[in-house]
Amino acid sequence: MPPNLQPTFRALADPTRRDILRRLSAREMTLAEVTEHCDMTRAAVKKHLVVLEDGNLIHMRRQGRETISTLNAAALKPVTDWLSYFDAFWDDKLSALTQTLTDEKDAL
Repeated sequence: MPPNLQPTFRALADPTRRDILRRLSAREMTLAEVTEHCDMTRAAVKKHLVVLEDGNLIHMRRQGRETISTLNAAALKPVTDWLSYFDAFWDDKLSALTQTLTDEKDAL
């Protein structure tokens, strides 16, 4: 049975959170480092990080006085698996469109 992807899709729905994920794909970052790249307060960034953690897209751990966030890339696999289901749908639709355009071009 596939995992509940609702929290993951909720986390991915926001462009700020997607940007944070992109930055975390390069390296783990402290809350302060993530906040440097966002035009919002530290508290607002923390809320975004909590949503990402709830979606299992990141892991947060305390290290001394800092909170370190790390990308959990493995959590994206169920999302890509779910999305790949629709690849065949688009392939079929695009093939049909190509055929229709070819038929119309030949008819001219």
